[in-house]
Amino acid sequence: MATAFSASERVHRRAREALLASNWWAAAIRGVIAILLGAFAILAPAETLLALVMIFAAYSFVDGVFAIVLAVRGARKHERWGWLAFNGLVSIAAAVLAILFPAATIFSFAILFAAWAIVSGSASVAAGVGLGKSHGRWWLIAGGVIAILFGVWAVVDLGLGMLVLSYLVGFQALLAGFTLLALAYHLRERKVEATDHSANVGAKTPREAHHG
Repeated sequence: MATAFSASERVHRRAREALLASNWWAAAIRGVIAILLGAFAILAPAETLLALVMIFAAYSFVDGVFAIVLAVRGARKHERWGWLAFNGLVSIAAAVLAILFPAATIFSFAILFAAWAIVSGSASVAAGVGLGKSHGRWWLIAGGVIAILFGVWAVVDLGLGMLVLSYLVGFQALLAGFTLLALAYHLRERKVEATDHSANVGAKTPREAHHG
């Protein structure tokens, strides 16, 4: 029974990895947008709380949408992407709260950023554990760990000023963006390899396929 369950789990894992590899572009887009927003937050530090909140809201909303896109694509193929969907919902919820309460104090925004970073980072780590090494597992986990560390930093030092918090959001987005681009690169490599393998198998004659 245990052996059968283990074999079934390996099959589902390979299916999830193939699905993620075929959607490598979603990770790449998330990475590019995160880098752009992070660079904006660092190079043009928010002069008002509203600007900082809007930067964060845009970043978390887009990130959440693409995470849910991947989760939905997985659900259509009967694969479980609970952690990825949870990550997306948390990001969108944080963006909505930031938009609905833009005049919140810097203290309140620090708490919101910290909660989002810790929860979404934990979800990314959990999702990464289910991937194979060749599919960029460590990049997804690294991105989650980075988010958690920045979230803990915001909690430990709630007296952060607006300028420092802007840099905190910016650097977190930048680092997350680079890890997502690295993840997308690994996924694209796996996609290309899978496509080449399928083409080679399809090119075999029936006799070759039989002997192979």
